[in-house]
Amino acid sequence: MRARIACSVIAGPLFVVGFTAIGARRAGYEWRRHAVSSLASGHEGWSQRLNFVLVGGLYCSGAAGLARRPKEVVGPRALPALIFGAGAGLIGSGLFVTDPVAGFPPSAGAPEGVCGQSGDQVTRAGALHNLCAIPIFFGIPIAALTCAVSAARRRESRWAIYSAGSAIVMGATSQLFGAAFGGSPRLAALGGVFQRISIASGFGWVSALSLRALVCSHRS
Repeated sequence: MRARIACSVIAGPLFVVGFTAIGARRAGYEWRRHAVSSLASGHEGWSQRLNFVLVGGLYCSGAAGLARRPKEVVGPRALPALIFGAGAGLIGSGLFVTDPVAGFPPSAGAPEGVCGQSGDQVTRAGALHNLCAIPIFFGIPIAALTCAVSAARRRESRWAIYSAGSAIVMGATSQLFGAAFGGSPRLAALGGVFQRISIASGFGWVSALSLRALVCSHRS
């Protein structure tokens, strides 16, 4: 059980390190503007696709471990299920490659700030990729907010505030990068920044929750 929980402790940091390293060596990729998912496109995209699937598997394994911890440690029983859903979403994101977003990859000819191969055209794989993002960018904030409410009832104020703050930051920045990648001229140049803040806040919270469960497991 401890090994499973440790998987969800390291999953988020591994994902961030992975896409940062991959993006640094992709020609034409601008991290401030472009989506993380765009790194999975093209013949060089195998490494980011592997990153998605590997980290998704770690989250699924971690969720199984969290489900066996007491409610007082993890929070409501829905939390492990939501984290498992996020892991499944990451695996799906690796299996179904996104359409070109914000002009990347350049060879696809996608307009700046527009998702799709030609204007509003979206492929089946691209549509499935977008669906896979729902349990990630909606599921994790819901899990964090649910945890915040549960912690507040137990008068664990610091954990409640951190969980609520993580939910708000991830949810708000998800809306911002969605608008940026959707073609908002005012936000397009910072779409990648907003997405990275969203990922760091949400995935960081899952790591903190898992580490908390791991420490409590060691004490018991």
